[in-house]
Amino acid sequence: MSKNSRARHSSAQPPQGWGQRAEGMPRPGDGQERPHGVPHEHRRPPPPPRKHGRVFFWCFLALQIMFLVWIIAGITSAGGTPDSCEGLTGDSLEACENAGTLGTTIGVGLILAFWMATDVIVSLTYLMYRMVSGQRHDGSRRGPSPE
Repeated sequence: MSKNSRARHSSAQPPQGWGQRAEGMPRPGDGQERPHGVPHEHRRPPPPPRKHGRVFFWCFLALQIMFLVWIIAGITSAGGTPDSCEGLTGDSLEACENAGTLGTTIGVGLILAFWMATDVIVSLTYLMYRMVSGQRHDGSRRGPSPE
C-alpha cells in the first residue's frame, strides 16, 4: 500500500446507517417480536441432521441372507439316495452314497469360501470408501477439530 492509500483508509468514515438504533427498534434476543413474527425464545432449534440411508448395511445384510439360503438349499438337496445309485447293492451302493455326500460337502465348502471372499472384498471396499470420504466410525465427518 502506498502512503496516500493508507491515509484514505485511516480517514474513512463508516456508512451513515451505522450507529445508534432508532427508537422502538428491538435488539436481537430481547424477547420482542422479530420482523418475521416469531419471538426469539419460541423458535424451535433446527432438527438434527438426518442420517443418510444405510444402503451399504442393507445390501450387506441381503448378501448374507442370500448366502445363508444358498447354503441351506445346498445341504437339503443332498438328502436321500441319488438317482444314479439306483440298482446298486452292497459296497457299490455305499460308495455311491458316500460320493454324493462328498459332493455335497465340497459344494457347501465352495459356497462358504465364495461367501468369505465376497465379504472380505465388500468390507475392504467399504473401508476404502470411508477413508476417502473422511467418514468416522460414528457417522460424522472428519474435519478441523474445534479448539
